[in-house]
Amino acid sequence: MSEERFEDGWYVDERCTNCDVARQLAPDLIGEVDGRAAVLRQPRDRTEVRQLHAAAHACQTRSIHPPGGRLDAALDPFPMALDDTVFLCGHNSRETAGANSYLLRRPGGTAMMVDTPRWSTALAARYASLGPVTDVLLTHRDHAAHGRSYADHFGARLWIHEGDLDAAPDADRVLRGTDPAEIAEGVIAHPLPGHTRGSVLFVADERYCFSGDSFYWSRTTGDVEVVESVTWYSISELAASLARTVGGLRFEWLLPGHGDRRRLPADEMARRLQRLTARARELRQQPIDFTAVRW
Repeated sequence: MSEERFEDGWYVDERCTNCDVARQLAPDLIGEVDGRAAVLRQPRDRTEVRQLHAAAHACQTRSIHPPGGRLDAALDPFPMALDDTVFLCGHNSRETAGANSYLLRRPGGTAMMVDTPRWSTALAARYASLGPVTDVLLTHRDHAAHGRSYADHFGARLWIHEGDLDAAPDADRVLRGTDPAEIAEGVIAHPLPGHTRGSVLFVADERYCFSGDSFYWSRTTGDVEVVESVTWYSISELAASLARTVGGLRFEWLLPGHGDRRRLPADEMARRLQRLTARARELRQQPIDFTAVRW
């Protein structure tokens, strides 16, 4: 009871952009109220205190505040293990609209970074503690911020697709066309133009799909969805890309930039992607509307 009283007073300030990251990390404690995140109730035990600290350390606008106003650095959980191979970077950046980023461990003790958290040398050191980072993989232009800084710090190769090359013109490796490309053993890039001209999926070990903003898991619908209300390039191109690509995809973990993560048996994930492809054919381009995203 003493800890419960001590932790009373968590709140979200008005800078919140409703990016959904906090709700992913503290789903029973933080919810959506009037178009932004809000603390629904105070934590009741140490596990819930840690969930709120995770949400606060990930928040792109630093909008989540504990009692007394100062976060406990010892409760910064990032990089956070999702399993023994993939880690959530946390420390989301305003310059990527608060997108999630990931570390992918590879055989031999190395790692790859998929999209980027906010930049600092201290954070880079935390991520490098998992092993030498050999590659920084950018799923599309919206998440390109800090890519060069991390790649240079790690001595890593920076990857982007030619369709979004102007967002990272100094990339070391440029993916071209729409055919799948093996970029390392077990890691396949699948160009998927639609959300942007140069959007790419990265699939590792037929187990993990880093989908950028091409599709995500929606808690609202309980299914895999595209963000049709925030499609910068072409919703019809996205539908065509899905039709061309999903038959060759196999994975269990859906790991998007925006929207929630989900693990399902590979066969079930494949069935849902086929149904998503059919739904996407019926979509039409619409004005950009962030408030219409079905988190």
